[in-house]
Amino acid sequence: MLELKNISYEAEDGKEILSDISLTIDDGFVAITGPNGGGKSTLAKVIAGIYQPTSGQILLDGEDITNLTITERAKKGISYAFQQPVRFKGLRVRDLLKLAAGKDTTMDEACHFLSEVGLCARDYIDRELNDSLSGGEMKRIEIATILARGTKMSIFDEPEAGIDLWSFQNLIHVFEKMHEKTHGNILIISHQERILNIADKIVYVKAGKVEKYGTREEILPTLLDTAGSIACKTLTDKMEDK
Repeated sequence: MLELKNISYEAEDGKEILSDISLTIDDGFVAITGPNGGGKSTLAKVIAGIYQPTSGQILLDGEDITNLTITERAKKGISYAFQQPVRFKGLRVRDLLKLAAGKDTTMDEACHFLSEVGLCARDYIDRELNDSLSGGEMKRIEIATILARGTKMSIFDEPEAGIDLWSFQNLIHVFEKMHEKTHGNILIISHQERILNIADKIVYVKAGKVEKYGTREEILPTLLDTAGSIACKTLTDKMEDK
């Protein structure tokens, strides 16, 4: 269980991005949504330890992790997948999966993790994590590393960004299976209705504050009624614009 108590965060220029957020997230699939610039990604990065809150307290299963670094939080069982995955020149996919799993990864194990995200292990296992991989390929490899880790809390920042419609449909299936297998927390930042539709609970963040939080059945209808306030389009609309 994750507890946020009166969390605030200010940028280096003094602008307040998050304001007095208190939130309790039990085991389950939680989606964070809201208008662009509302503080969703900042909130996720504060949870992961990428940013330190200006004030407030963060508890993971009752333990205060407020002042822990991202590495220390990772050891406690928090994984974070960036909206734009980081490239590591000289590091192979096999190496990254091994680091994520914390052990040697066999070809069969690598094949399992990569096939879950729609990639053939034999084609990718020895690829270097450099500019030869597309943004969509990097995104899927990063998600495969989260699967390899199998942590108690997995955070995904707009995982649909940079992938095609077929991959997105398969991504939904990956999250569903991951949820069934880990029985932990999956926290996804997304505008996509199809992701919101499989979430247990939805957090609506606007102007640095949690405006709504509840079950999918409670929150999603209110968001669809005021879709303009979410400031987003469906994945299909985005593809048609290209």
